[in-house]
Amino acid sequence: MKKSPNASFRIRSFVRRDSRRTVAQERAHQALWPRFGLTIENGLLDNAATFNRVAPCFLEIGFGSGESLLALAKAEPDKDFIGVETHKPGVGTLLLGIQQENLHNIRIYNQDVVDVLEKCIPDSSLEGVQIFFPDPWQKRRHHQRRLIQPAFVSLVALKLKLDGMLYLATDWEDYAIHMMRVLSHEPMLKNAAGPQQFAERSPHRPIITKFEKRAEKEGRAIWELRFFRI
Repeated sequence: MKKSPNASFRIRSFVRRDSRRTVAQERAHQALWPRFGLTIENGLLDNAATFNRVAPCFLEIGFGSGESLLALAKAEPDKDFIGVETHKPGVGTLLLGIQQENLHNIRIYNQDVVDVLEKCIPDSSLEGVQIFFPDPWQKRRHHQRRLIQPAFVSLVALKLKLDGMLYLATDWEDYAIHMMRVLSHEPMLKNAAGPQQFAERSPHRPIITKFEKRAEKEGRAIWELRFFRI
């Protein structure tokens, strides 16, 4: 029997693109990665050992250039943050920011988040997961590539502690509707804003990024969702 064209399709948390770092980013990576970088090869993460303390731990998936994550970690020094990003220049920029702000509560994976979740993040270990402005894959034929799919959401939910929060934001209405449908059907999650209700701006988005400003300039509203683990 012939396989469906999508039978072996695997959702990825990234789009392949030019990943050349600037000289400053490359220097930051060489100097700081041994301290702040994490790898799948190291296996299951021990949060207390990684951050040298016991504190609430949050995961950000696809932090881009890291400006929002950096601002959040600076504003919340009593919390720890793990960022996952495949775009090397973004990782380099975040490392530069960590150095400039003298922060100690951020660690970084430069790998696909599905692999990180499956191999490195213990179940029921996170206070929150945040996914802000994932690739909307606007064309209908590409919707299957969207990160927010039932299997992925179930995987994320497993990593949350009881009452741990999943934060999402998008500037594409049809993706927001898709997110609402997928999350509402996940039995491990409940909508913190009420059934089928979108949320107010997340406290984990402390600044308006350049990306968000561009979306607003182009007339797109920001849609947010907040679900917690039950």
